Amino acid sequence: MLEINVLVVEDESIVSKDIQHSLKKLGYSIIGAAASGEKAYELAITLNPDIILMDIMLKGEMNGIETVEKIRAEKDIPIIYLTAYADKSTLEKAKITEPHGYIIKPFKDVDLHTTIEMALYKFSKEKQVKEERDLFYSLIENKEPSSEFIFVKSKSKLVKIKNSDIFYIEALKDYVALNTIDNRYTVHTSMKDLASKLPSDQFIRVHRSYIVRIDKIVAIEYPNLLLENENKRIPIGGFYKDELMNSLNLI
Repeated sequence: MLEINVLVVEDESIVSKDIQHSLKKLGYSIIGAAASGEKAYELAITLNPDIILMDIMLKGEMNGIETVEKIRAEKDIPIIYLTAYADKSTLEKAKITEPHGYIIKPFKDVDLHTTIEMALYKFSKEKQVKEERDLFYSLIENKEPSSEFIFVKSKSKLVKIKNSDIFYIEALKDYVALNTIDNRYTVHTSMKDLASKLPSDQFIRVHRSYIVRIDKIVAIEYPNLLLENENKRIPIGGFYKDELMNSLNLI
């Protein structure tokens, strides 16, 4: 297991030492311990722990929930709340800060280990989704279509597809399907929007329901065309016929 640095925030000295002892037995590293919200904030910002165990009912000017809000304003660190109070009001206030877990005191080592591992897994998945979302938005904002590749979302991740691997694109009601020699990717978008993201010198719309890659066309027998390596006939719409013929290198 990679070393996981844990910040323990607990205002009861004996309880804090017990938690730290349990963490060490489980193989975690104690990067710091704090008994107040102020100290917890200072350590979280300077030490950048992998995860924070935060007592909700801290004594002093800031309770655990307020401390988490202050930390979250500057750092994205997974939080697990420790509490002996499981009443509805406390949990309602705590969940607004979107913690990655709760542990009700007293607890067993196995509960501590399970909650930490689940919290770290959840946090890593959230981080991955954020990175993919940011990449997706940056690609959308780029108005110039890439001549080499396009990204599509497939099974909760962004997949890079070379334009040269795409044979044809088919409209499916509210979705479109990008077809390569090995895969079929279904995307929630419109043909018009997708066409604007593809280089016009490589792709052409030949029917209201089809876009094809020009260099994959091996034969045209109107009203259909045949694609290379594909046992698939694509219909040619009358509205698109002239544009298709003008894009071909006819002799």
